Amino acid sequence: MGSDVVASLVGGLLCLLTAAVLGWAMIAYNRLVRRRNQVQASWAQIDVQLSRRHDLIPNLVETVKGYAAHERDALTAVSAARSGALAAATTPGPTGRAGAETVLTEAVGRLLALAEAYPDLRADQNFAALQAELSRTEDRIAYARQFYNSAVQTYNTTVQSVPTNLIAGAAGFRTRDYFEAGTGERGAVGVRFPGGGS
Repeated sequence: MGSDVVASLVGGLLCLLTAAVLGWAMIAYNRLVRRRNQVQASWAQIDVQLSRRHDLIPNLVETVKGYAAHERDALTAVSAARSGALAAATTPGPTGRAGAETVLTEAVGRLLALAEAYPDLRADQNFAALQAELSRTEDRIAYARQFYNSAVQTYNTTVQSVPTNLIAGAAGFRTRDYFEAGTGERGAVGVRFPGGGS
């Protein structure tokens, strides 16, 4: 009778241990799913803000063209950079987009710097409104990028941490790339806005 009690106890402990491991695995898997979804949602916010910027740029180019049509190189560079950014938008994730967006940021910065040479352009209310909206959009992009990178850091830490990495590997969760500023975005842009500030 003693061996039956021991066998029953061992069987009960194994069932309890199995239930605990399965419970932990479900909790770990659900945490990974939540964090992956947060990364995807935060990437969608970056995408929205980048699209907003892409939509503003043709209006900005047309406004500048009205005052500085002979600045064809700067206007062409912005249009080409926008096309490159739109093409990069079809690729998933931040890897290809970061470089294209950096080129666009630099081209727009050069275009805005032209305003210093054209007092009538600086005084144009449409240009001032577009410039202000572009500045707000850049702030939103910076915030969305920061939020995305924070979500990626949390997700990657979860994917790589022991013992959750066992579930992550088995279920196909992979680390994600950060959306990093290009070398041109790391320093001050150096664009002067109307009103004398730098």
